[in-house]
Amino acid sequence: MYKSNSYTYVQAIDDQRGHTLVSASSREAEFGAAGSKVAGAGKLGLVVGERLRQHGIAEVVFDRNGYPYHGRVRSLAEGVREAGINL
Repeated sequence: MYKSNSYTYVQAIDDQRGHTLVSASSREAEFGAAGSKVAGAGKLGLVVGERLRQHGIAEVVFDRNGYPYHGRVRSLAEGVREAGINL
């Protein structure tokens, strides 16, 4: 996860092979009218969770990249959980 002042970026990476499995960003067209950055992060979490399920992935480890667990980080994690992925 990476967050800038305007956008949030997420990747799911297979550490053993070093490959990116899925990625998403709040810059994508479907996030144009997401509202606040926190609400957009929640929607981004749902999208990432859905993409993970499409790849047959049911459990991931969440690396918050040193960010405190609140605001956009928390909203993103909750969105992934709502999509049915275990963190």
